[in-house]
Amino acid sequence: MAKIFRPSTRESSILSKIESSKEHARRHSINRIRDCEGPLSNAIATKLIENKLIETTNKNSLEEQINHCLDKLTRAEDFDVDYQIAPLRNLVKQPNIVSLYVTAFVIEQLINHKDVVDIFGSDEEIYSTINTQVRIFIPG
Repeated sequence: MAKIFRPSTRESSILSKIESSKEHARRHSINRIRDCEGPLSNAIATKLIENKLIETTNKNSLEEQINHCLDKLTRAEDFDVDYQIAPLRNLVKQPNIVSLYVTAFVIEQLINHKDVVDIFGSDEEIYSTINTQVRIFIPG
């Protein structure tokens, strides 16, 4: 017969604190986007082009699309965010929610934009490039 695991009060308290801190960090990262939305979208678009991960005919249009993505993230509900990042959830061990959301946007939706010629590189390379820029503007 299988043993049934029933956490003690102390274990439940610790697990609850861990979950709360993760949720707090997630909300904090998303709320910080409002402070740096324009410069962050510019930095991400520039790095994606410089690293030759995206080939585009119009850099400003790419920046506007990323800016729109970040704005949408600040207004999205938890379910919508989780749905968007679901295919990439296991891309890295401890993903940054903002970087993961923008990566999913680039891979799944930006590829169909009229000004994007092609997207190169692996999902990990795109995430790494985006995450580097996000960490500059939203540390922690």
